[in-house]
Amino acid sequence: MTVTPETVQIATPAGHDITARIFKAESERRGVCIIAPATGVAQYLYDDFAHWLADQGFEVVTFDYDGIGLSLNGHVKHSRSDKLSWANNDSVALLGYVKERFSGLLLTWIGHSVGTHVLGMMPSAEGVDRVISVGAGTGTWWMNAAPTKRVAWFLWYGLVPATVPFLGYFPGDRLKVMCNLPKGVIMQWRRWCLHGDYCVGAEGDWLRQRFANMTSPITCIAFTDDDMMSMANVDALHGFFTGSAINKIVVSPEDVGQKRIGHIGWHKKKYLTLWDKVFAPVLNG
Repeated sequence: MTVTPETVQIATPAGHDITARIFKAESERRGVCIIAPATGVAQYLYDDFAHWLADQGFEVVTFDYDGIGLSLNGHVKHSRSDKLSWANNDSVALLGYVKERFSGLLLTWIGHSVGTHVLGMMPSAEGVDRVISVGAGTGTWWMNAAPTKRVAWFLWYGLVPATVPFLGYFPGDRLKVMCNLPKGVIMQWRRWCLHGDYCVGAEGDWLRQRFANMTSPITCIAFTDDDMMSMANVDALHGFFTGSAINKIVVSPEDVGQKRIGHIGWHKKKYLTLWDKVFAPVLNG
């Protein structure tokens, strides 16, 4: 039986609240999993995967960053968050809540795209026992997979600077490009994506050291047909985690009986074979 998740509000150090949901383990508890979402991907889109994890015996926590989904308070143009704020405030608060509520359970951080980035940007990831990164790589645009690289230059050099300063936010819904995003998020992301060393190159050694300080082991799951992240992007990001042991698993659609996986969508129930064949052995390890 599918159980309706519990919704909770979590206060952040910045003064705003974020909304998280708890999916209760549906068999003997084996641990707790945090699903940290990709940029602009609302937490409800991970529900299928969260229910599967709960079936495997995990307590599961999903959440939205400030300005996204259930953590959007008013119009997105009023959000003062950027990606570093998502790490320093939202992710820190979420991790603290989970450690307190589920004390003593094995804690797995499952980061989709930027959901892995924020773990390296946080002041401390203490309490995270292991990490599964999915479709996570740097955003340096000339390294992106071909489908994204063909349009990224227009996004970063044309569309974003032409719209965001005037509107006060990125109108992704109207443009049918990603989704609406806070001004701080999209402008900071743009600056990073125009740098060869992405965020650590743009921000400096202090951020590079934060990534290096994260020591939890990482299982990196990368898809051969990811339409955003090339393997060069994937390897560059994980290269920042110099303190972590990293095991990379490369998955093609054919490996799991699919025609396509891409960057977004692996968390939908049609990818059950992927979860059983790739995720389950990692979670059982």
